[in-house]
This record gives sequence, structure tokens and C-alpha cells, in this order.
Amino acid sequence: MAPRTSGRARRRARRPDQRGLVFPSPVMILSIVAVAMAGVAWVATRPHDTPDHVATPTAQHSPSSTPSHHKRQHPVPKAPVIDRSKVLVEVFNNSQVTGLAARVGSRASRLGWQMVGTDDWYGTIPASTVYYPPQLAKAARQLALDLGIHRTMPAVSPMRLDRLTVILTGPLAGSG
Repeated sequence: MAPRTSGRARRRARRPDQRGLVFPSPVMILSIVAVAMAGVAWVATRPHDTPDHVATPTAQHSPSSTPSHHKRQHPVPKAPVIDRSKVLVEVFNNSQVTGLAARVGSRASRLGWQMVGTDDWYGTIPASTVYYPPQLAKAARQLALDLGIHRTMPAVSPMRLDRLTVILTGPLAGSG
């Protein structure tokens, strides 16, 4: 028969694989939840610029930069030329810079775009952007290149769908 031990001795002789459950403090739990929520908010609110939405200049190659071992050059199809005078453009100022929309609008007009108005925009825009309806996507990229704007996006309400809408969040290079 096995020797009897008291309850006190049994507690001291507890096997090492028996562990108690430790609850984290409420501060630790709140910290973990806050970090998780901040991560979700960051992912949900960051701009989703894809290469289709970012205007980038195309590389220009001079004839002297091509290798001489190519005897035959195939003609490269040219992108259709955009008739700037047929594309309506509105420019809005979403910055604290007085007269910015008017200056950028004048610049676009000098470049041949058909300006139909300038005004102030009230709302939150992360960066200067050219907004476009689906049929004017290529014209939007060209306008963005002409003005030095690096972001284009599909038009959203209340923007008109017959024109390009430029919203400026600060001065552009060369806008005076």
C-alpha cells in the first residue's frame, strides 16, 4: 500500500506539466486590440495606386542609343494623339495656396486643354490628382504628365463624367 501524504505535501509534489492558467492584464489585452485595429485601419485607408493609376513618362530613345547590330528596325505603332482642345478640364484648389487653381488652369489652357472652370474643392484628397471618366483615361494620363501630377483616378460623385477633374493639394512644379 502506498504511503499517504497530506494535501499540503501533494501540492508541493505537483508534477511539472501541471500549470495554472494566467490571464493577461486588461492593459495588455487593450494594447493588442489597439495595435490590431490600427493595422486594419492602415491597410483600409492607404491609397491603392496601381501602375494603371500612376502617370509615368515614357522613355525616349534617340537613334544613336540603339545598338548598331540591329540591321532591321520594325516600326513601332504610335499611341493615338490626344486632341487636347476637345477635352474639357476643370481645376479645383484643395490647398491653402490662393489662386493655385487659376494658375494651373491657365497653364493647362496654354498647353491646349479646353478649360471650363476653376474653383475650390472641399474634402480630403491625399495628393494632387487627375480624375477621369472611363472614356477619358488616356487623356487623363496625358494631362497628368503635362501638369506634373503623379496620380490619376477614376471620377467619383459629384464629378461630371464628360470632363477631366483636377484637384490640387499643393503647388506643382512650374505652376508659378
